[in-house]
Amino acid sequence: MTRALDLAAVAGAAGDVPVGAVVVDAAGAVIGEGRNLRELTNDPTAHAEILAMRQAAASIDSWNLDGCTLVVTLEPCLMCAGALLQSRVSRVVFGAWDEKAGAAGSVYDVVRDRRLPHRAEVVGGVGEDLAVSLLRDFFDAKR
Repeated sequence: MTRALDLAAVAGAAGDVPVGAVVVDAAGAVIGEGRNLRELTNDPTAHAEILAMRQAAASIDSWNLDGCTLVVTLEPCLMCAGALLQSRVSRVVFGAWDEKAGAAGSVYDVVRDRRLPHRAEVVGGVGEDLAVSLLRDFFDAKR
């Protein structure tokens, strides 16, 4: 989570919502990382999670991230939750809950929906205070 928080801080300093993510393999090695780049790239899909999963898939030369853990500073949205399920990520660990758009237990629980063919373990609230602080400071400065 420390690396994800560092990436989130970089995203915030660059004018994007401060969200950072890393993908670790079953041995705990970081195989992908990303930070929000929507503002910089004008790409609506440039969420930290998507970029981290893309890099992880490229690093192992496979779309299948079974056995991997996605660590992200903010609860994944619907798009990111769908992507992590499609990539077969086994576990998602996140910091701040997203009471407006979260899809891993707050607004929706897509990640653990039994109707879907794949589900991921969810661990929320890891490093929550720091993640919330980054987000709060970013949005307070915008107002």
